Amino acid sequence: MHNNMKTPPIYLQNTLTGKKELFTPITTGEVSMYHCGPTVYNYLHIGNLRAYVLADTLRRMFEANGYTIHQVINITDVGHLTANNDEGLGDDGEDKIEKMAKASGKTADEIAGYYTKVFFDDIHALGVQTTGTTFPKASEHIVEQIAMIKTLEEKGFVYKTSDGIYFDTSKYSEYGKLGNINLKGLEEGARIGVNDEKKNITDFALWKFSKPEERRFQEWDSPWGVGYPGWHIECSAMSAKYLGNTFDIHTGGIDHIPVHHNNEIAQSESANNGSPLAHYWLHNAFVNSDGKMSKSKGEFTRLITLVEKGIAPVEYRYWLLQARYSSQLQYTEEAVHGAAAGYKNLVAHVAKILTSTTDSANTRGTQSSQNQGTQVSQDAANKVWDEILVLINDDLNTPLCISKLWDVLKDSQITDLAKIEIIEKADSLLGLDLIKNARIFIDSEKALFISSEEIPASIKELLVKRETARKEKDWKLSDSIRDEVRNLGFEILDSDSGQTLKKI
Repeated sequence: MHNNMKTPPIYLQNTLTGKKELFTPITTGEVSMYHCGPTVYNYLHIGNLRAYVLADTLRRMFEANGYTIHQVINITDVGHLTANNDEGLGDDGEDKIEKMAKASGKTADEIAGYYTKVFFDDIHALGVQTTGTTFPKASEHIVEQIAMIKTLEEKGFVYKTSDGIYFDTSKYSEYGKLGNINLKGLEEGARIGVNDEKKNITDFALWKFSKPEERRFQEWDSPWGVGYPGWHIECSAMSAKYLGNTFDIHTGGIDHIPVHHNNEIAQSESANNGSPLAHYWLHNAFVNSDGKMSKSKGEFTRLITLVEKGIAPVEYRYWLLQARYSSQLQYTEEAVHGAAAGYKNLVAHVAKILTSTTDSANTRGTQSSQNQGTQVSQDAANKVWDEILVLINDDLNTPLCISKLWDVLKDSQITDLAKIEIIEKADSLLGLDLIKNARIFIDSEKALFISSEEIPASIKELLVKRETARKEKDWKLSDSIRDEVRNLGFEILDSDSGQTLKKI
């Protein structure tokens, strides 16, 4: 709840203008945000998940600044077609969910239901907050989509072809304004004959007709015939229903800029007499792995894959937050293992503070000197928190927030009690579960650790091999030995001081 507290100004890098801009909400003390959600036909890869860490970090930042949050993340469970061209202008391919359903012998509802559950499992594992967030499904908002298409038809923005109802992008003079898309270049580079009935290569389907010869799981009656909605109209209809014709912030991956988001803008602003769809557009960069990850090509790494490699979801989140959301990341096992080690080290430092006694400097002298020292510490802590807010408000500068957090842990002017207060606030801001995992760390330290004499010779040999593998950065062998040791009844815990063993 907004409480009129004094907070630093918020600046966001706006894709629409290409500039970092001061954030001014439509309604004072409130922020409305729409985040492009998953198409639930397959597992999300770790690059896809970055978009939801961005959405969550935005939410946490605004909450730390006292805002009331109105947040929507859609679920695309119909109408997202595969692209038949390199430009991604795919209104001619198959519906991704229908295609997966037919290939697996399941219904579209079964496919969408399963992958929706996996999506929620993944984002919850990453610490994405969902309380109060609306997750509308495209298939449950057909009425709203048809109504918007009818409005566009009445205003003269659509035309009919043999396979559907299309939006005429030539009727919207600002088409391509998001990201300054080179429309001439698209025209020159586009393949010929993808759909000869389209007036312009950038035109896109609002409603697709079911083909007489195909049996679809998902289709509805409409004023134009039996069919199903196009992908782009879904987001426009659902954002309008839950946030109004104009809202504050729209986010998504950079791959949405050239087609999907420009199409949303074109149809929404055309339907709503030029009212802007969103005032601020934020886009997260790719997480690459020897080239862009691609679900359509089956080339991707899942969150569960990282877990199997010994990387906790929160450690992957930590790795993501060590870079700006708009910076491209190159995924390697070495890089993420390095971040995981850094996170464990951070947790160990927090655990040390949790278990320590009051700083000796605050326990010496008279009561007045104690109070004076405590006040100095609290002032220092407040100053640090103000600095962290300035950083997060500067277009989500999470790398410097983490750096500042490390500074706090090493600052001798701040008491342990005040440090814990800052860490708790940072936890709510960054979603790193530092306090929770520090307590787990403390409990594990008190667990069944065993002395060197109790370690079987065969386990000792494996530990030596694993230490060598880690020094040589052979993470695959390191993880394999960890699994082998676990199967023998022992758990390896890594820290700055090396490998520690405990009985399972």
